[in-house]
Amino acid sequence: MSQFQDLGIHMRTPSKYLLLLVCLLSISFGIANAAETIRITPAQIKALGIETSEIKTNQNAISQHLPGEIVLPVDQARIISAPQSGLIDQMLVATGQRVKQGQALAHLSSPDLVALQRDHLQALSQQRLSQNSLNRDAELYKDGIIAERRYLTSESNHAEVSALLAERRQALKLSGMSQQAIKSLETNGSYTNGITLSAPIDGIVLEQMITAGQRVDSAMPIYRIAKLSPLWLEIHAPTQALSNIKLGMKVRVLHSEASGKVIAIVPNINKLDQTALVRVLISSGTASLAPGQLVEAEIAQPITQESNSFSVAKSAIVQINDGKNANQTLVFIQTKDGFEARKINVLNNAGTQAFVTGDFLGNERLVTSGTAALKAKMQGIGGGE
Repeated sequence: MSQFQDLGIHMRTPSKYLLLLVCLLSISFGIANAAETIRITPAQIKALGIETSEIKTNQNAISQHLPGEIVLPVDQARIISAPQSGLIDQMLVATGQRVKQGQALAHLSSPDLVALQRDHLQALSQQRLSQNSLNRDAELYKDGIIAERRYLTSESNHAEVSALLAERRQALKLSGMSQQAIKSLETNGSYTNGITLSAPIDGIVLEQMITAGQRVDSAMPIYRIAKLSPLWLEIHAPTQALSNIKLGMKVRVLHSEASGKVIAIVPNINKLDQTALVRVLISSGTASLAPGQLVEAEIAQPITQESNSFSVAKSAIVQINDGKNANQTLVFIQTKDGFEARKINVLNNAGTQAFVTGDFLGNERLVTSGTAALKAKMQGIGGGE
């Protein structure tokens, strides 16, 4: 009797290991056959809180949000500075005002300008005298009355005086005098004691550095004017993201209507943060942006795979990390008989959405809530409960 009891003991003990082996095999079988239908009753669906939503076809995969700064294109800003030292006796525009090209901005009174006008009139008088002398000597030389050397000397003097006059005229232009004012000075000899500073371009006054009544030195900045459309967006992209960014890609500025395209990828890596400069030309929606503003951008990356891209909620994505089928990425598709697990490839993330590729028709419904329960049932955890 004791032998049978001993035999019974030995027979019951391995049965525990046999049961454990069966459970493990059922789990492995559940993972290996993930494409099979997971049958579940409507009552269980309600009890487990399973919810679904339609999959959305997407033609572009949106990159991760990248920070950037709005800056002015280098050719759209102008600094209006004092051409001569003097006194700013009138300011005609202020910060924030729109101005047109040629519009008066401020008036500068300058004693140095009077001296420049005097020097110009002296050079003009000398040029007229040398012209008369040259004309007279040309006639005398033609009649053989004077030697050729004297004629050549008069011609040389006239060239020197003419060059001096051109220099003085250019000095007046650099001082801020208009062509009309210079012509009036040469014709009537009427001096002007001030210069009206005008806008070189259409734009907005971004900064006013001087106030009325303030004395300024030559080249001291007075206004900064800029054209605010289009604008540049400069993105400092991590090196790992550069392979997915190409020239011409469309870019959207988050929380605004602004958009544009990539126009430059600077081939120089910042050794401190391992980023590269990506420059975007923002051509539309610039009214909501301003230079110096920090923003977030999305870069639309065209799909190069043969399969279509789809947009799914991140909550629908399930990771399998058990057994030989580890590192599988799945979603659950609703079928007429239950649910089916389907493999996907995640391309990118944007907010609460993920952009994926997979074997989809585009009209499927994905499980977005209750995926943990379906994952457990697929793996055989929980039995038939």
